Amino acid sequence: MRTFAKGRESARRYLWRYPAGAAVILCIAALSGAALAAGPRHAIAMHGEPVYGPGFSHFRYANPDAPKGGRLTQGIAGTFDSINPFVIRGNPFQQIRGYVVESLMTRSQDEPFTLYGLIASSVETDDARSFVAFTIDPRARFSDGKPVTADDVLFSWNLLRERGRPNHRLYYAKVVKASKIAADKVRFDFGNAGDRELPLILALLPVLPKHATDPLRFDEPSLSIAPGSGPYVVSEVRPGNLVVLKRDAGYWGRELAVNRGHFNFDELRFEFYRDTTSWFEAFKRGLYDFRIEDDPSRWTIDYDFPAARNNGLIREALETRTPKPMMAFVFNTRRPIFADSRVREALIELLDFEWMNAKLFHSAYARTGSFFEGSVLAARGIPASAAERVLLASYASTVRADVVSGNYQPPISDGSGNDRARTRRALALFNEAGWVLREGVLRRKDSTAAFQFELLVTKREDERIATIYATMLRRAGVIATIRMVEGGQFEARRQQYDFDMIPVTWQQSLSPGNEQFFYFGAASADQTATRNYMGMKSPAADAMIEAILRAKTFEELTTATRALDRVLVSGLYVIPLFHLPRQWVARWPHIERPATLPLQGALPETWWQRRAAR
Repeated sequence: MRTFAKGRESARRYLWRYPAGAAVILCIAALSGAALAAGPRHAIAMHGEPVYGPGFSHFRYANPDAPKGGRLTQGIAGTFDSINPFVIRGNPFQQIRGYVVESLMTRSQDEPFTLYGLIASSVETDDARSFVAFTIDPRARFSDGKPVTADDVLFSWNLLRERGRPNHRLYYAKVVKASKIAADKVRFDFGNAGDRELPLILALLPVLPKHATDPLRFDEPSLSIAPGSGPYVVSEVRPGNLVVLKRDAGYWGRELAVNRGHFNFDELRFEFYRDTTSWFEAFKRGLYDFRIEDDPSRWTIDYDFPAARNNGLIREALETRTPKPMMAFVFNTRRPIFADSRVREALIELLDFEWMNAKLFHSAYARTGSFFEGSVLAARGIPASAAERVLLASYASTVRADVVSGNYQPPISDGSGNDRARTRRALALFNEAGWVLREGVLRRKDSTAAFQFELLVTKREDERIATIYATMLRRAGVIATIRMVEGGQFEARRQQYDFDMIPVTWQQSLSPGNEQFFYFGAASADQTATRNYMGMKSPAADAMIEAILRAKTFEELTTATRALDRVLVSGLYVIPLFHLPRQWVARWPHIERPATLPLQGALPETWWQRRAAR
C-alpha cells in the first residue's frame, strides 16, 4: 500500500505540473511495481499495469467505425534505394515496418510504454523479468498464406542478432537462451541481465518468414521484400521516387482490438521529393494529402494560397504529450578539435537563438535545453532530488553544479545579432583551451593553425541555419565550412562518423530504455551506425541508463531519466537548437481523423477518407 500511495502522489504531481498530460495519468495510475500475476497475459507494461483490460474493443484514439477504402498519399522529402529497413546498408524506405512486417506485440500510443498482443496472443514473464514467453495467435498468417510459427520467431531473432541493424544486435545479444516450447510458443531467457525492458524489446521483434527469407543475402539493400504478416503488401516500387502499398484482402489481424480503427485506406502511396521546394509545391497542387510542417516562415506565410482558400485546407496546431525532439548541431568528439569541453561550450555561446528566432522564424520556436524537453522526465529548471543526487554521487565531477541545482539554461543573448558579452565569454573559453584571436582568425596559441571545421548537411533548411551560424562564428574568428551533400552520401558518412559536425534530431518517449545505450552508451561510440553521433564515453551516462532499466515504478524512471538528462547536458555534446511548442499539421478536407489524439499527436494509421455525399 505504501508503494501504491507513492505512485498516486507522483501521478498527482505530474498532473499538477503538466496539465496537458492528464491523459497520461490513466496509463501510469498503477505505478506500484507490484508483481505480475503468474500465467499468460494479454499485455505488458514497462511500469505499472496496462490501461486496457483483456476484453477491450479498441484503443480510444482510434475510431472503430471509420470507413474503409480510398487512398492516402504521403509526400516525403528525400530518397531511398532499398525497402529493407532492418539492415544498415543502403538508404531504406522505413515504412515497411508496421505496415508490411509486424512484431509479436504492438504499442498503445496513449501509454508511455505498454504492448498488447498482435502476432502473439499472450505474453508471460516473472516479477524479475528474467525471461519472456510468447504464445502465437493461431490465426496469424503471412501474406502468402503460410502460418506464423515459433520457428519464424526464432529465425527472425537469430537473423537480426547476427545481420540486423546495430540496435537489433545490441538488444538481441542480451538473450542467454532462446527456446521453442511448442509449435506456437517461444521463450527467451535473460539470465541476470537486470534489464526490465528486455521482455518488451523482444515483444517488438519484427517477425520475418523463415520459408521466404534468404539469410545469406539478408543484409544487402533490396527493392523487394519477403511476405510479411501485416495489413499491407508491397504493390509498386520506383527507386528513389515511389512506394505503393495495397491492403492485403486476406489480412489475418483485421478484427483484432489493437487494429480496429487502424489501416483504413485500401492504398498507401509514398511519393519522394528531392528538395523541399518541390515537396511543398506538390502539396499546394494537392498531389499528397497532408503535411507535418516544421518551418515557421512557411506555416505563417506560405499556406495562404488559392487552393487552400478555395478547397478548405485544414490547419491544426496539435497538442502533444511526449518529449519535444532534441534538434541540435552535434560535435563529433572523436575529432581532436572538439575534445575539449571548453571549446564546445564556447561554440554553444556563439549561437544567437534570440536573434535567429525573431528575425527568421517569427518567434515561433522555443529554445531546447533538455534531451527530454517539455515532459516530466526533463531536468531543466528543476533541482536534483535526493534520489537523483544518490545516483549521481559517484560522478559528481562530471555533472555541472548549475545543472544539479536546476539553474542551467542555454545561453540567452540580447537579440541584437552581435552580443559582445557572449562573444567575450566565448573567447575567454577558447583562450583557456589554448586558442587565441589573431588578426580576425582564431588560432592555436603555439602555432598558426586556424580553428576550422566542416558542418555537413543534406537539407536546404539545415543549410540555411548552418550558414547563419557560420556567420555568427566568424565574429570570434572561427572558420566553419558548410558542405551540402545528397542524402545517400550524408547517411553513409553519418553511419561511419565521417564528419566534424552534423544536424541531428533525437526523438524520445515517455519510457526511455535500452535505446539510450544506442544513443549515448560508451559501447555504441565505436560501433558503426549507432546514434551516439557525438562519440561520448561517459561512465556516468552508462550508470544512469542502467538505473533507467532497473526502474520498477514511474517515479524511479523519472529519477533516473532526469539524472541522465543532467549528465548529457553537462557534457556539452551538442549545440541545442529549438522546437515547436505544438505540432503543425495541414491536411486536405477529404482526410479525416479521430477527435481523440494519441500522445504524439498525428497518427495517420488511424485516419480515413471522407465518404462523398450522395
